[in-house]
Amino acid sequence: MKSPALLLALTFGSMPVMAAPPEGYFELKPGVTLDSGDSWQDNGRRFRLFGAQACLRGTAYTDKSAARRDCGEASLAVLAAYIADTHPVCAQVARSAGTVFVSCYATIGTDRLDLANLMISSGFAFASLDGRGLPHHPPYAVMEQAARQKKVGLWQFDDVQHPAILLGQNATGGGTSP
Repeated sequence: MKSPALLLALTFGSMPVMAAPPEGYFELKPGVTLDSGDSWQDNGRRFRLFGAQACLRGTAYTDKSAARRDCGEASLAVLAAYIADTHPVCAQVARSAGTVFVSCYATIGTDRLDLANLMISSGFAFASLDGRGLPHHPPYAVMEQAARQKKVGLWQFDDVQHPAILLGQNATGGGTSP
């Protein structure tokens, strides 16, 4: 007959231990106020995924049933799901005008995956571009191109527009018509 202590050790010994985030990282917990599919607010601070650009809220795409859907809401919903399902931890990589840019990783099984990369490779975010039109983080542009070629996520819809095009039109006075 097995002792109660041995039974407890066998039962709980194989369970993963919940560790605190590594030094310099903080938990991105469900319940933060999501502004978009790449940014959120928590305790009065604004955070944004470095190198990622979500679809803009208020812009639309046409789904397979010919219904118009809000592209930004789709990006936001996927970010919310990743937060809830993968419990990311983040670290500050830059700061600009009241926004803290962060790099986050999500844990899926035993793998640590870059949250921005997950958003981009799943087709629900894009590589953000600098003022010259170059990606802030070139590997994200490679992942974006792969997602586009595979027609995953929002790329499966013919009328999805890259947010950089819309932002560029606004910057040059061309405006947008979502």
